[in-house]
Parts: sequence; structure tokens; C-alpha cells
Amino acid sequence: MAVLVQTEHPTGLAEPKVLGKMVNGTKQDSSHQDNSIDSNGIQQATPSVHQGTEVEHKDIEEDNQAVLALRNLIFDMCNQNGGGHGGSALGMAAIGVALYKHIMRYNPSDPSWFDRDRFVLSNGHCAMFLYALNHLTGFDDWTMEELKGYGSAKTNGYTTLCHAHPEIEIPGIEVTTGPLGQGIANAVGLAIASKNLAARFNLPGFDLVQSRIYCMTGDGCLMEGVALESISLAGHLQLDNLVLIYDNNQITCDGPLDWINTEDVNSKMRACGWNVLEIADGSYDVQTIVTALKYAKTLSGKPTFVNIKTVIGIGTTVAGTAKAHHGKFDMESVMHSKELAGLDSTETHVIPDTALQYFRERKTHGEALQRRWENMVDHHSSEFGEAAAEFAQRRSGTLGTEYARLLENVDAKTFTGQATREVNGSLIEMVWPICRALCGGGADLVNSNKVYYDEADVFHPLTSFTGRYVRYGIREHAMASISNGLAAYSPGTFLPITATFFMFYIYAAPGVRMGALSHLQVIHFATHDSFAEGQNGPTHQPVELDSLYRAMPNLQYIRPCDAEEVIGAWLIALGSRQTPSIISLGRDPVGHVPNTDRHKVAKGAYVVVEKPQAQLTLVSCGTNLHYVVQAGEALSKDGVATRVVSAPCFDLFDKQDEEYRNQIFPLDGTPIVSVEEYVATTWARYTTASIGMTSYGYSASNPSNYDRFGLDSAGISTKIKGYLGSIEGKNARMVGWKQL
Repeated sequence: MAVLVQTEHPTGLAEPKVLGKMVNGTKQDSSHQDNSIDSNGIQQATPSVHQGTEVEHKDIEEDNQAVLALRNLIFDMCNQNGGGHGGSALGMAAIGVALYKHIMRYNPSDPSWFDRDRFVLSNGHCAMFLYALNHLTGFDDWTMEELKGYGSAKTNGYTTLCHAHPEIEIPGIEVTTGPLGQGIANAVGLAIASKNLAARFNLPGFDLVQSRIYCMTGDGCLMEGVALESISLAGHLQLDNLVLIYDNNQITCDGPLDWINTEDVNSKMRACGWNVLEIADGSYDVQTIVTALKYAKTLSGKPTFVNIKTVIGIGTTVAGTAKAHHGKFDMESVMHSKELAGLDSTETHVIPDTALQYFRERKTHGEALQRRWENMVDHHSSEFGEAAAEFAQRRSGTLGTEYARLLENVDAKTFTGQATREVNGSLIEMVWPICRALCGGGADLVNSNKVYYDEADVFHPLTSFTGRYVRYGIREHAMASISNGLAAYSPGTFLPITATFFMFYIYAAPGVRMGALSHLQVIHFATHDSFAEGQNGPTHQPVELDSLYRAMPNLQYIRPCDAEEVIGAWLIALGSRQTPSIISLGRDPVGHVPNTDRHKVAKGAYVVVEKPQAQLTLVSCGTNLHYVVQAGEALSKDGVATRVVSAPCFDLFDKQDEEYRNQIFPLDGTPIVSVEEYVATTWARYTTASIGMTSYGYSASNPSNYDRFGLDSAGISTKIKGYLGSIEGKNARMVGWKQL
């Protein structure tokens, strides 16, 4: 591949000049024969970039004008309301033209076309880059009026599609990005999804799934741990349908990249199992970028990293500096750029007709692509009935009803006394074969999680890409964020699961949060969710982590106490199509809890032991609840009539009507005490007092820790008696919440 540098014309457009050749990311001197050998020992051919024909020179001129039109629109969006993250967007303009005009398969008239190529903007602060391209190529929702809303104060109820970072709910946006590195992980998930569907459904003559994944990244994303975890896994899985494009402008928010990072990124990517292509100057030459991306399509067995050198804030007085990262641009540079495009330098938000026609051709092109694909699907349906029906079902995103019938008929008594993690593993084994959307795996702790999978069902090139089980390795953050990408491929086509110790979901928390924010259905299985985990000690005992997940909007944290409630948790998690769930599970066998009900789990909290004229309500969940039941029995025998409530999910309880909530937790001033092996930050909204952790745990056996921290039945009874004595029959709500 030719490596080009640019020399400035007086017009400000670029004149490409071939200096040398690049093969597999290695620059070759043009005076020597190219003898580059790839990792398979095969000599690589160097594709020609420019043949010098009249037509091609015309195409290059059109490309240049398109780049200029895109940059001028970015200038206007950046300056219209006092600033934005426009510097990288300016530098990436030629990359955008290459992708959206020449490379990607998509249909602006139908942003949700199933077999479209997916584009992920991992450096999501450059959102105006994506928004401008959506407008130019003819996405119906992306009007010029919407673009004018970028950076606005949004007062008086004003709304716009142009958020500061891309958000998945908006047409033409694949995933929500902004926290750096998340988009790379999402792109890996999207690539796994496409690879799996292609392996499962493509047949000779019927390439039903051709979707490739293109991800844009900057310097910052490549330094994030989640990106490195995901890059490593993508190389291991040989995801050759994934292209990661590096906007290499060598600038961060604070200053030059070499202030903080001087690594050899190409060598690192090769070491992770990626092809590496490099373009010495990607600020102008669209066709060099196009050639590289076309070449990437021919490479198999590895994902491809395209390192493209650009200039942040190109064409402005702050070009190549950190000052170009965000903020307004100087008007002299903007006016000069407008004049180069033949525009009135004082006008804004104007696209030359020729440039608009150049981009809008993609609309008719995309419509034709989709029609051909739909015709192919129709022919496939007439020839392959059963496979076609499954493909249609997967595209529809419906999970069916078979899993619900199965779970309704499971006899919880068969799991009596088993740890909730054991029950959960059995349910995975039952549901996995009948719910084909289920996919995913664990972070190297599936044996502890009791996650079922068959060796033949592993997603890996050495077995098959038709497999649904993903070995994530010790990559908890990537696991959660990749799962978001799987879920985002098309609603309901994939239902990802993850699994590890609850404590290690603190590593995964940013990914879990992004899934909740994006309304993506993922089920996280968290085992060893208390200090009952034992001898591994406080490093593995998540006394505070429930507070994070219970506070997280649109996330269902469900802590079942026994098999009956685990079944209920599954029914909820599988049925929550726009909400991720964490099912929090225990390591050790559970004691008896009466009257548990899989259907009442959906209420979030319900009474398991009722007492007429109760003087006290105890509430708990998970592995602590059976101790609370025992304590309640002892207190009732001692003359304190005690009712017991199971509260497996606060989020679901808060959605119940006021009458029901007041039935569960009366407001008459009788004491209500929560008991749990966690710091009691979240219980005060329901209770008058809490028994819980005020420190980290301890490296000791299960019974020892319950005794040590006063959370077994004897300890609970002692603390309750002390509490009742201290309030002396007063209205417990008026006394105020107490930590016991």
C-alpha cells in the first residue's frame, strides 16, 4: 500500500505525493523492491492507489471538495453555540468521507437495516463528526435544524438529537460512547455477534450476514484498560470482520501525547494478534484511506488496526495543539475555509450542491443494497425452511415463550438446601438449549459460578464461530462492555450473560453502568456475594458493592434467598427487554425460608412470615434471610411478635403502588429492621434501623464470620433486643434511623 504525504496547494487542498510503500504497517523505501513477508510467510502485494486517469483525478477532486464541505459544517457546528469537541472531527474528515462514501454498507433511509456495517465512534467526544456525516448522507432524522442544536443550552424544553456524546436511542447511532475505551469493547461485541450469525446462517450463495464493524478511536481510548482487554480478546478470537481506525493526532486534552505515552502502538497491536496498516498522512487523501480499508477486507484470520496520522484542528491557528481539542475556532481560519469551497465566508450551515449530491448518492445506493439483501433473504426462505425460520426469529428479537413455560414448571424442592449459585447453574443448563439468543460466558470463574457450557459450544476459531459460549479470561471490564456490544447488535438477537465473583463486578462497573444507561438487556451472574465466601478474606468480600448497583438507575439488582427466588429472578431478567440485571448469588447452602414465591419476586419485597398485631418487622434477602427467619422465630417466642419480609430487589419494589409498599413496610411507627452482610447505606429509605457491616470482612469461615459480625440468628436477636430497649416503645420513625 502506498504511503502518502501531503503538500499544501495554494487552495488549501492536498496534492498527494507518493514517498514509499507500506505493507503490513511497515514503510518501504520506494527505491527498493517490496519483499515484505507477512506472519504466514506469504509475500504481500502492494495495491496501486492512483493510476493517473482523468476519471480518477475527477474523483479525487470530488473527494477533496467533500472533505472541505464536511470540515466547514463541523466549523459551523462547533462555533454556533460557543464551542464543542471539533478538533479531532476536523482531522478525521477524510476518514469520514472514505468510510461513509466509499466503504461502509448502510442505508440512510433505514438506519436499523439488519445487515448494515456498524460504525462505532469510541472517541465519542467527536460526536459532531458522526452527526454531520449522518446529515450529509441523508439520514432522515438528521436535519440541519437538528445539527444547529449541537452545544445549545436546551432551555425551555428544547431538545435535539445532537447530544454532546452519541446516544444509542438516536437513529444512526449504534452504541452510546463517551467514556473512553468503551466503544472499542462494544465494537468487539458487535464483531462477535456478526461473526456468530454469519457462521450460523451463511450458506453458499446466501451471505445473509456480511456486516463488518468499523470503530474509530483516538489516543485516549487506546490507553484505557477496557480497550486493551478487548483488543487482546479480539486478536485471540481472530475477529477479521473488525477494523479499528486510529485517529493518530498525538494530542490529548492536556498536551502532546509524548508527555504521557511513548509506546510503539503498532508493535503492541501486532503482539495482540492484529494486522497493522499505517497511513502517514490521513488528513486529506481519501483514496489512500479507501485503499487501506479495501485491503483490510481481503485480510483473514486477524482483526485489522489502521494507524492514520492526522492533524487535530487542521486548518486553524491552533492546529496540532491541545487547544484544538475543544472550544471555538478562529473566524479567520473558518472564513478562509469557506472561501476555498466557493461559499460566502459570512454564511453558515451551507453545503455546496455538488458536495451534497456526492454524499446523498449514498441514500439511493443504500436502498439498493438493502433491496438486494431482502431479495436474497426471500430466496433463502423459500429454499431453507427451518434455518430461514430461525434466522427470521433471531432478527425479530423475540425470545419466545418456551423458556417461561420451562421455568414455571421447575420444582424448586429438587434444589432444597442448595446454594443459590448451584441452582443458577442448573437453570442455565436448562434454559441455554431452548433460548438461542443466550450467549456469553465468564471471566475465568465459571466453575465457581457453576455456569454450564459444552466444549463444542465455545466461540473460537479452533472450535467454531457458531458457538455461543465466550471465554472472556480475566477481563471483567471488557466482559461487561463487550456484552453491551452483543446486545446492541439488534434488539433481542443476542441476550448476553456474564459471570464472576460479585466483588469483581467492581472492575466491570463502568460497563454495567453503560449497559443500564443504554437500556441493553444483559444478565450478570455474581457469585460469592457476601463474607460467607470465607477464607479468601476481605479482598473478596463485597460489603459495599451492593450500594453501587442498587443506586444505579435502570439496573435490577436481584438477591434471591433460595431456589424459588432464583427461578423468579430468571423470569424477571429474561423478561426485562430494556433493562440489565445482576442476579446476586451465594456460595454456601441456604437454610429454610418459608413461603418464598417465584412470582412475588417481581414485587421486589413481600412477606414470608406474617404475624397478627406484629410488634416488629425484620427484612433481609439472599444468604442472610434464613438467619433472620430463625431470629424472628426466637423473638416471637420471647413475646415480640415478629413478621419477616424478603426483599430481593429494591428497584422492583419501588415500582409498586404506594398502598402495597405501605403494607410491606407500615408507617405506623413500629420498628422495621433490615439485616444484611453489607454496609446499610440503601436500607434507610424503608427501615427504622439496620443490622449490617460497618467495616470490611474477615478471612474466616462462613459460621465464624456470621458470629463475628453479629449477623447469625443469635447475634440478630441480641441486637434487636438492645434496639427495642433503647427506643422504649416510642414511635421508631420519630426516633430516627439507627445503625445497630
